[in-house]
Amino acid sequence: MEEVIEQLREANEPVPVPLELPDEDLLVEIEEELFINIPFVFKEFLLTVSDVVYGSLEPVTVTDPQSHTYLPEVAANAWDAGVPRDLIPLCQDGENYYCVEEDGTVVLWDAEEEGIGEDSWESVWHWARDVWLES
Repeated sequence: MEEVIEQLREANEPVPVPLELPDEDLLVEIEEELFINIPFVFKEFLLTVSDVVYGSLEPVTVTDPQSHTYLPEVAANAWDAGVPRDLIPLCQDGENYYCVEEDGTVVLWDAEEEGIGEDSWESVWHWARDVWLES
């Protein structure tokens, strides 16, 4: 995890208006808004690297309700598109969504198949290393 955080920090691209990192209280508010518990490993991800801008993928954020990556908005769109409510979107990729399961595993929900694909990652950190950093 520390190695992935370090790689993401090094890869972080400068932007005109940098994102802020959330605090624990904000994550509790987001959980209440979504009516879902955010898995611990996903919380760690949001608390430590949700301000990173890198590559072609844009993981969800929680500090700016006006952002197109704002988790409650992305979740509403994903669930409307057919993603099961027990999956929390981590990142939209075209019409597909990388989602976090209750146990912290990341899966790819395929819009065309309207289901979970075969690819999965042990945690958001594995996904960040294997998918986001490679984007």
